[in-house]
Amino acid sequence: MRTRLTIDPLLNREKIQEACEEPVVIRVNNFTEEGLRDFEKELNCAANTGQPVVPIMVDSFGGSVHSVLGMVAAIECCEIPVATICTTKCMSAGAVLFTFGDDGYRYMHPDATMMIHDAAWGTGGKIEDMKVDTKYLDDMNQRMFKKMAKHLNQKTDFILEMIKTKNHLDWFLTAKDAKKIGIANHLRVPGFDVTVSLDVQFG
Repeated sequence: MRTRLTIDPLLNREKIQEACEEPVVIRVNNFTEEGLRDFEKELNCAANTGQPVVPIMVDSFGGSVHSVLGMVAAIECCEIPVATICTTKCMSAGAVLFTFGDDGYRYMHPDATMMIHDAAWGTGGKIEDMKVDTKYLDDMNQRMFKKMAKHLNQKTDFILEMIKTKNHLDWFLTAKDAKKIGIANHLRVPGFDVTVSLDVQFG
């Protein structure tokens, strides 16, 4: 994602560039507890810069469902618009995070790929424990997909039904597919244009 800085020729370029901080852009690759902590710090920092939108670049094969839900909770508390941008891949937890960009602010490069599937984690131990774990995961899975559908202004079971039609296998979408069903809004990568100017008047 590019940031273009335009400076009025009347100003001292070096001093202005030193004084101006570029907008904060969050890059998400790891959906781990450490990744969640870093995400929360960066989101808070971005929200306090005065920039009009927080861009989140998603490039990931996925990770912890708990971590992505923590990131989603942080986004829901953000007071300025959040843009999600996928340049290459947003799969599994990455796809979940991508959908929580604000409406009109979800961008995919035309060659990017998205993949959505049921939540998964390893379980073991006694059979009764495995039953409890399976029920917990199923409940979380349904809540997550319903939350995604609601944010996309779709019917509650929109994602769940799409997963069902894919026989609960990995559901791959091209950027064009994602835009067609309303997950992506734009097939391009946006950028910031920062203009610094000084008005001088005489007379």
